[in-house]
Amino acid sequence: MQLFFFFSSFFSFFSPSGKLVQIEYALAAVAAGAPSVGIKASNGVVLATEKKQKSILYDEQSVHKVEPITKHIGMVYSGMGPDYRVLVRRARKLAQQYFLVYQEPIPTGQLVQRVASVMQEYTQSGM
Repeated sequence: MQLFFFFSSFFSFFSPSGKLVQIEYALAAVAAGAPSVGIKASNGVVLATEKKQKSILYDEQSVHKVEPITKHIGMVYSGMGPDYRVLVRRARKLAQQYFLVYQEPIPTGQLVQRVASVMQEYTQSGM
């Protein structure tokens, strides 16, 4: 079992039932998280998520489940906090790079596509 886990963390492996192990891990992480909701209106959007204090050992104010990426794009998560922080940093960097090149904000759909590509790369590499 330990040998399989070692190899499954570096490559995309199929389980005996034919499923990708990394996808199963990702789905389990999301299932363990709190639900998140995004609502689009004609004059804006609302992002919301449940924020439970799971331990008295950390400051509740230090956990940010909704983050601004640009002035017009925000991000919310369900799942693992460290994974989310990596994606927030990457999304901000992608948005800044786009702005430096084109002198206009990155279109939301394009940023979503690029962040999804990052997530896919991490899933396939087992990181």
